[in-house]
Amino acid sequence: MAVISLKNKKQKASLVLAELKALYPEIVRHLKANNPWELLIATILSAQCTDARVNQVTPFLFERWKTPSKMGKADLTELEKSIYSLGFYLNKAKNIQECSRLLESNFNSQVPKTLEELITLPGVGRKTASVVLWNAYGINAGIAIDTHVARISWRLGLTSSQEPIKAERELMLILPQKEWGVYNHRMVSFGRDVCTARSPKCLKCSMQNFCVKNGVV
Repeated sequence: MAVISLKNKKQKASLVLAELKALYPEIVRHLKANNPWELLIATILSAQCTDARVNQVTPFLFERWKTPSKMGKADLTELEKSIYSLGFYLNKAKNIQECSRLLESNFNSQVPKTLEELITLPGVGRKTASVVLWNAYGINAGIAIDTHVARISWRLGLTSSQEPIKAERELMLILPQKEWGVYNHRMVSFGRDVCTARSPKCLKCSMQNFCVKNGVV
């Protein structure tokens, strides 16, 4: 695989951003939430699960436990049953309950506005923190590297690896910080519609002229 200079990667990144904006001019919020706390809980639950499935569960969840305080005091078995269909429900139930407790005790029941504080909460890593900060507060503190962002950035030749930490570090060097949040959102939509994991629609892709097609057979 040919080595691409940082300057050329920045130029390609500009092309990618322009194409994504043309394809998805409106930002679609994939997880339904009414406030930062609901968004945080929904994002934790979305790990290794589809957003659509999470959106089926959270209306009941937030109607039953309306605040961090109430979720923190919930019966754990009942909480587990309410999210059973999302997979990994035992760990997720513990995480969202302990997360809610810590929000109440350490942050006055408010979702913090820094990545450093967010990642101290159970079930919250850099990806979750970045998603929450941008969607809830419009803060670009990092680039959320989910499966779509990792796969497509590598296919395009913007990154040398699909490993989240390395991919994020490389993307932060070539994408303007103001674009970090929208990059994730638009890449998720693009990954679902065009650049799918299996059988990507390369012939219909507006980026085919400058995509190196890493990993595409």
